[in-house]
Amino acid sequence: MASGLSRGTRTVNAVLTAVFSVLAAAWILPIIIVFVNSFKSSSSIALEPFQLPTTDTFMGFQNYVTGINNGNYPFYMSAFYSVVITVFSVALILLCTSMAAWYINRVDSLFCKVIYYLCIFSMVVPFQMVMFTLSKTADNLKLNTPWTIPIIYLGFGAGLAVFLFSGFIKSIPLEVEQAADMDGCNALQTFFLVDVPIMKSTYISVAILQTMWVWNDYLLPYLVLDRTKYMTIPIHIQFLQGSFGRVDYGATMAMIMMCLIPIVVIYIICQKHIIKGVLSGAVKG
Repeated sequence: MASGLSRGTRTVNAVLTAVFSVLAAAWILPIIIVFVNSFKSSSSIALEPFQLPTTDTFMGFQNYVTGINNGNYPFYMSAFYSVVITVFSVALILLCTSMAAWYINRVDSLFCKVIYYLCIFSMVVPFQMVMFTLSKTADNLKLNTPWTIPIIYLGFGAGLAVFLFSGFIKSIPLEVEQAADMDGCNALQTFFLVDVPIMKSTYISVAILQTMWVWNDYLLPYLVLDRTKYMTIPIHIQFLQGSFGRVDYGATMAMIMMCLIPIVVIYIICQKHIIKGVLSGAVKG
């Protein structure tokens, strides 16, 4: 029976491996197609998007040069504003939501429970329901710059972040914090010196998830920012159009790859921390 069960387990594992390999290939295929097309001429992309470059269609890095230099708005400024918005937004989300989650779990009150469930509820509210009101409110409150839009991202990113942080904080023994209190630490010292190092994996997982969202986000910056002054990379890509709606597919593919590569590299490096942090935040407690 043991050997039969072992063979059954191996069969199931083999089937699951095959299924997930196919799913992984299907998931990666669009990225590979974009990468290949970023080195082809625009006309060949339109006619034969799935064909490998040939001597006649291969453009080298010309599409990347064209994409960077195309348009009246410099690409380096778009990249700069994307970095600023992403870094400030993620930092603000990590700081505020981790402290909020800690307070919610350590203070047993009706107010904290209401705040927690409001954060959870915000996860299911579609952005399309509030985007027009949000755009008007952002203009009135002067939140339409790269330096202030992180406040809006904090509101939209708080739900998932509070949920993950709360799940992990529940697993931290109170005795650890009580020992810090006996050593003379106040609440802030206990949080930053004791709890934050323990929550390292959750911090990394939340940071990566929020970074992928903010970096690739198109709609919120498009609605809120003054596009005559500020553009992010996704908005810059959208403006790679010539007269009469003509699109340079080669330059567009090249800019999409430049937008994808940083996030893919960061995700690969931090993958084990992401899985560990998500499981800790969603299962424990």
